[in-house]
Amino acid sequence: MITKLLIANRGEIARRILRTAHRMGIATVAVYSDADANAPFVREAGEAIPIGPAPARESYLKADVILDAARRTGADAIHPGYGFLSENAGFARACADAGILFVGPSPESIEAMGLKDRAKKLMEAAGVPVTPGYHGEDQDPEHLKAEADRIGYPVLIKAVAGGGGKGMRKVEDAAKFTESLDSCKREAAASFGDDRVLIEKFITSPRHIEVQVFGDVRGRVVHFFERDCSLQRRHQKVLEEAPAPHMTPNVRAAMCSAAVRAAQAVNYVGAGTVEFIVDGSGPLSDDGFFFMEMNTRLQVEHPVTEMITGFDLVELQLKVAAGGSVPEQDRIGIKGWAMEARLYAEDPATGFLPSIGVLERLSLPPTAGSVRTDSGVEQGGEVSLHYDPMIAKLIAHGATREEAIDTLTAAMDAHVSVHPVKTNAGFLRRCLTHPDFRAGAVDTRFIDERLDALAPKDAPALTYAVGALVMANGGPLAANAADPWDVADGFRINAAPHIEAGLDAGEQRLAAAFTVDGDALLAAVGDQTLRLERCCYDPAGTFAATLNGQPVTARFERRGRAALVSIQGETHLVTRYDPAALAEAISAGGQIKAPMPGKVLSVSVKAGDAVTKGQTLVVLEAMKMEHALSAPADGVVEAVTATAGAQVGDGDVLVTLAEGSPPA
Repeated sequence: MITKLLIANRGEIARRILRTAHRMGIATVAVYSDADANAPFVREAGEAIPIGPAPARESYLKADVILDAARRTGADAIHPGYGFLSENAGFARACADAGILFVGPSPESIEAMGLKDRAKKLMEAAGVPVTPGYHGEDQDPEHLKAEADRIGYPVLIKAVAGGGGKGMRKVEDAAKFTESLDSCKREAAASFGDDRVLIEKFITSPRHIEVQVFGDVRGRVVHFFERDCSLQRRHQKVLEEAPAPHMTPNVRAAMCSAAVRAAQAVNYVGAGTVEFIVDGSGPLSDDGFFFMEMNTRLQVEHPVTEMITGFDLVELQLKVAAGGSVPEQDRIGIKGWAMEARLYAEDPATGFLPSIGVLERLSLPPTAGSVRTDSGVEQGGEVSLHYDPMIAKLIAHGATREEAIDTLTAAMDAHVSVHPVKTNAGFLRRCLTHPDFRAGAVDTRFIDERLDALAPKDAPALTYAVGALVMANGGPLAANAADPWDVADGFRINAAPHIEAGLDAGEQRLAAAFTVDGDALLAAVGDQTLRLERCCYDPAGTFAATLNGQPVTARFERRGRAALVSIQGETHLVTRYDPAALAEAISAGGQIKAPMPGKVLSVSVKAGDAVTKGQTLVVLEAMKMEHALSAPADGVVEAVTATAGAQVGDGDVLVTLAEGSPPA
């Protein structure tokens, strides 16, 4: 049995492995880069060893440094997690040479599946169906084009040593083949140091279905059924589920049997995933799936398999690595449905550009009942530019697929709030609730074909409406206040209450207006009008209503002249536009204050200067616009605390004025 385990990874997978190891009574060691010194996984491990600077190549990819940490701490096993060194045959071999157990397959198995062309040949020999294509050694461009012509377009050019979507090009016709081949080979050489390629027939309605397999040292291999990972963006998985939609018993049996044969062909030990490309143009068939690759490690999406089978796959990895056996196949069954969403620090509105920085606000669903959250960060932590931008995996289980979707959606609505780092939470929710997804009509083109609807450029009008209500302290919804004269609800004797507010929305300003219409509230935001029924406004921080027949709940937090609003997973800072405050940002005592967070562009006065009413003192850049802060009256500058180029917060004092005479 393993007595002390070193986890050669970071973030959520390190925490995931630590959780199981602690439950099993195994002592643990974490290794960490300088950037991760204060990360949760470092604190949660029994011991923690620094291994170098933030860049992965100088820390998490330094096999010799990690092995030295294992020797120094007396670790008798290393779990590589996924990514980094998890599929590095050289590292697995170095562990064996050092007498340290590598929690994963043998170096030979990793090497056999590491090169796509070699793996395809092995699979053909084992009777595993492979995509029609060319996997040969002749890399002459003319020969490759001839093979593509023979296979028939469209074809897919793939780097032999590729992965993660790199070194991959779809070619629609012969005229574009040479250009695409050159581009693919350049990217493959830059990413993997190997420009060799293979060519496959492109499946026009492809689904990505994979099978979880497990082998032990006795030569037994079992499967834990399939997962569907078809919802992808740029070949990166977004949503995963188990089992696969519309799977039939016959196709499941054929696919899982093929996956077991694939693992047996390389004497596989440990956890692995056999990935298939599936023809989704019609009903699934037992001759419509083809081997794509085998991942010789634990997968990011393994929690959905754990939820439907009831097995802890990390526990099984540790037991098998120590010489234990896999369970009998008839002990592994499917119970219900599980769904996983990958919450990334990225901004869908800007083409999914990564978003980095400190997580000032981070609220995620708690792990309880049918909901599970695996996360590597916590509030106050930082999303670093050095690593994968995943914040968390949000997982839910249900008796049916629809129940799993609803449970995950409800958990996101009730708990997800992230600021100021941008996330794909709203995008994920729109995927989950899209009618086609709910119907199980998924393939790898799903997102690209619906991108405008799934990733709109602007925040929903409802977000700004709630922000405006917060600015108005509930406005017309606060009619039950103890003193009605304390409520800014736009009261008029002969008309329904009506209030208006100006909001800063990125580079534009939006007008928001509210009118009571019977039992409903009409919210006009920009060029949209929302009819909100059954509204309930709680000044403590929640707003609930029905919109288009669907219940919506928002959570908010007042921040001076702004409100942090979270609706359906998305969080936005909504700021009130107040021309008077911008023109005369002065409070009692003669202090000119910043009306909102921003950057000081210029300061035009110094202490002792006499100023006149309306004279510009400071120019502030906020919400991507310039705001001139002027003197509200004649006077003398007593002190200047603003500095050009400095960042300031809402309410920071910039200039202090004293009474005095203007210059003669």
